[in-house]
Amino acid sequence: MAQEKRKRSQRFYDYSLLFTIVFLTIFGLIMIYSASSYRAQIDYGNAGYFMVRQGAIAAIGFVLMIIVSKIDYHWYAKLWKLALAVSWILMIAVSLVGRKVNGKRRWLGVGPVSFQPTELVKIAVIIAMAALIVHVGKDINRFAGKFRAIMIVIPLAGIVAANNLSSGIIIVGIGFVMMFVACKKKWPFVLCMAAAGLVIGFAGPIGSFLTGIGLLQPYQLTRINVWLSPESYPLEGGYQVLQGLYAIGSGGMFGKGLGQSIQKMGFVPEAQNDMIFSIICEELGLFGAISLILIFMFLIYRFMIIAASAPDLFGAMLVVGVMGHIAIQVILNIAVVTNTIPNTGITLPFISYGGTSILFLMIEMGIVLSVANHIKLEK
Repeated sequence: MAQEKRKRSQRFYDYSLLFTIVFLTIFGLIMIYSASSYRAQIDYGNAGYFMVRQGAIAAIGFVLMIIVSKIDYHWYAKLWKLALAVSWILMIAVSLVGRKVNGKRRWLGVGPVSFQPTELVKIAVIIAMAALIVHVGKDINRFAGKFRAIMIVIPLAGIVAANNLSSGIIIVGIGFVMMFVACKKKWPFVLCMAAAGLVIGFAGPIGSFLTGIGLLQPYQLTRINVWLSPESYPLEGGYQVLQGLYAIGSGGMFGKGLGQSIQKMGFVPEAQNDMIFSIICEELGLFGAISLILIFMFLIYRFMIIAASAPDLFGAMLVVGVMGHIAIQVILNIAVVTNTIPNTGITLPFISYGGTSILFLMIEMGIVLSVANHIKLEK
């Protein structure tokens, strides 16, 4: 009996992950207030307008995260086909009757309430890919298994990319990461990454060639040229990039101090959204920027630990999918702000303003915590 008691198992709860999520959310609210207070005071007469809205949705998301974390994650495996069907319906609805923002249909709304269905699509792809990988088993290493996975991701990413290129790229990236982890042979994925690097490295000549043969439109080539030389387009496409780089450069090692940004005062457009990292650099300096990156790295590390310790393949792949989503979005956002890649409008997870984003991020965190809760520890 004593031996059995010693072997008695306990449920694991990842408080490190939970505290990291809470810290990032609170830090995000502070930076949203700092980055948006000037504009919010002018437009709405309330300096905390954006922070209050984000805080309210984050609180709802936190409650949903706790609820989702208590649900057995195996239940999601039964719903992956339904999740994909709902994703297709929502994206078709967006294309037909979605609300236009900056000329693109990205939002669905009923009255004053609106949301971006692409955030739900990301979760649906993670669940569907995890379920498929478990279903096909070792066949995922064969062409037939890979093809089935590709047919889940690519068509859906295509319809998303028609109105939201950045989300389409992220969905493809999620599928890529999950396939990379699931497949035994890694060289095809390495070749794909090398090819992507070459395309980025020679984007100018490739863009000119494709425009010459009619595969790219002139305005698309202009976007590439703006990325390569933003100073040549200071009042057009390069304006936001240049203002963001000015903010980063003026921050120095330790920044101007929280709330002391100059660029947020109408110079960086929508400073609380995609470009918030530039305001962090300006106010908190290189030290603050690196500290934030290290916190994100710790978050990714916790995902890796949970995935490695997950009780089954389905749980592991769910966590890998969420890890891929967060990692890709952080890398791409910072790359855009620093002009390493062309501007595609990608938010910084937990930090940038966006109700739909924080709500569904919290749901994803709930799924990861659900997997963590099923890890058994020997006592």
